[in-house]
Amino acid sequence: MNVPPPYPPAPPAAGRVPNHLVWAILATLGATLICCLSCVSLPGLATGIVAIVFASKVNSSLAAGDMEGALRASKTAMIWCWVTTAFILLALVTFTYMWSTGRFQEQFQRFEQVMEQVRQQQH
Repeated sequence: MNVPPPYPPAPPAAGRVPNHLVWAILATLGATLICCLSCVSLPGLATGIVAIVFASKVNSSLAAGDMEGALRASKTAMIWCWVTTAFILLALVTFTYMWSTGRFQEQFQRFEQVMEQVRQQQH
């Protein structure tokens, strides 16, 4: 029996490669805002910037006719978006835990004490 070999899946049509730019920007902004509550999301700033860079490469690769490069950049941008989103979720869970157990208030009081000591040393 002579069966023809299967064809590789067709790449998406030009312009149909998701660039994930909106997700990358929103995740980076989210990490920036959440960073004020918990330093756990601080790495999310770096991963968010990486996601934005790869998301912007998708459109430039498509414009250059590099479909394979656009697909790679899209996949990489999506991975970094997920990593950034995970940092945001981890920071929210950490903040919620610290707030519900009262540890956030303890940390804030320690911060106030340190700031008061700095003020006294400056006078």
